[in-house]
Amino acid sequence: MSKKIPQHPESYWRDSTNAITSKQLEKDIKADVGIVGGGITGITAAYLLSKKGKKVVLLDAGPLFNGTTGHTTAKITAQHGIVYDSFIQQLGVEKAEQYYKANKQAMEFIKETIDQEGIDCEYTVDDAYIYTDSDKKIQKLEQEKEAYDKLGIIGELLDEIPLNIPIKKALKMENQAHFHPLKYLNHLVQIIQQNGGEIYENTTAIDVEYSDHQHIITRNGHRVVCDHVIVASHFPFIDGEGFYFTRMYPSRSYLMAFEPEKSFPGGMYINAGQPSRTIRYVNIDGKDALLVGGEKHKTGQGKPEIEHYEAIEKFAQDTFGIKNYLYRWSAQDLTTLDKVPYIGPITSDQPELLLATGYRKWGMTNGTAAALLLTDFILGEKNPYAEVFDPSRFHAQPDIKKFAEINADVAKHLLKGKLEFTGKSIEDLKEDEGQIIRIKGKRTGAYKDEQGKVHLVDTTCTHLGCEVNWNSGDRTWDCPCHGSRFSVKGEVIEGPAQKPLTKYN
Repeated sequence: MSKKIPQHPESYWRDSTNAITSKQLEKDIKADVGIVGGGITGITAAYLLSKKGKKVVLLDAGPLFNGTTGHTTAKITAQHGIVYDSFIQQLGVEKAEQYYKANKQAMEFIKETIDQEGIDCEYTVDDAYIYTDSDKKIQKLEQEKEAYDKLGIIGELLDEIPLNIPIKKALKMENQAHFHPLKYLNHLVQIIQQNGGEIYENTTAIDVEYSDHQHIITRNGHRVVCDHVIVASHFPFIDGEGFYFTRMYPSRSYLMAFEPEKSFPGGMYINAGQPSRTIRYVNIDGKDALLVGGEKHKTGQGKPEIEHYEAIEKFAQDTFGIKNYLYRWSAQDLTTLDKVPYIGPITSDQPELLLATGYRKWGMTNGTAAALLLTDFILGEKNPYAEVFDPSRFHAQPDIKKFAEINADVAKHLLKGKLEFTGKSIEDLKEDEGQIIRIKGKRTGAYKDEQGKVHLVDTTCTHLGCEVNWNSGDRTWDCPCHGSRFSVKGEVIEGPAQKPLTKYN
């Protein structure tokens, strides 16, 4: 253990899991269902469908669990911030209730699956709290409690919480949970393979074509021929003329794991204001540890990312004291126009092409709910929650306003990146540092590694041509328009971009 913040980001979930590995797809193959994306949605759907006798093939562009699922807080809860009051206002009571019940069903499914399959994944029941120390947020919590009452959600308004921090009001939701997500999913992978399902890693899907069947096309030119396709690749790798890149925005948040000096009373906590804070317990190597995170911001925008880690460190030190630093990592999430995920046919006239995206940092339950819904869709069974998640929905007033806001922000950063001039040069770079420089007038991303080697890339994002910015916290090049992220060598880390940045000598 270390008294210093880890220099490089690494997820505890990934570091503590011996994930089952799979080979790359090297031939054409047939299946009943082709699934793209090896996170909680893709793996849960593959598990469900394989148990129903469906031949399933799952593809992932990298190793399994390397996306948002491997970098989550892993809370299993239907308390998704202050949302139910706004859902009632925008969607109506019926659809707000559908959202809650779908996530409650997902929670119950996870617990039942753990029990039935005998999965050791550190599942722990805990209460969830939204708290505030701001007079301005008290009314918001009171309105949220009224929404709970309308929807039949059991909740309690409190003046005190077990955590010893200043608060003025809190909203409690009992009997929520948290777990080790990759130990859970790793077990499901074994069952999928036992049921005849096939999983291929490091296999990037780039398109879907339709003739007599759906054809998933990989970067290497191979095909998965199937009746249905599930696109569970976080950001949809295929748009299908649904224009999802204009109807969602990406944001990043940060987590630190550490051994605290003070004892922790239990519970899962998020605050009602900004900067965001999230707190939960975890056992690491037999010792009590905490995950403390937050600092949500739009991808590729704002202050240097390392400062978000530093802000979380200060909050953790002031609140709990830090005995030892263990891990730090970050995650990227997508938010839709109305904050409800898109789950269902990618467009209304393509019922065999299904997607799930836009979980807004609550992927453990939303992602599981998506797998249950899409499984029902493929099996021809009615799902009571399909309407609220329909990807083709559009709510006039709030959606138009948010749509305009998202795309105005994209246009602003597209122009800003093209005109930016930093005045920096390669000579200004320190080891393990990245900068935007100009080489012969061309905007170039430069990173000097710890051995002194400089890596140069064209900073124009290969998605729609925005200019990427340096991420000092995770040492990546991030697009401020649609959230594509690239390594220091230009490789795609996450989409919607499919092609790497051009490398320069």
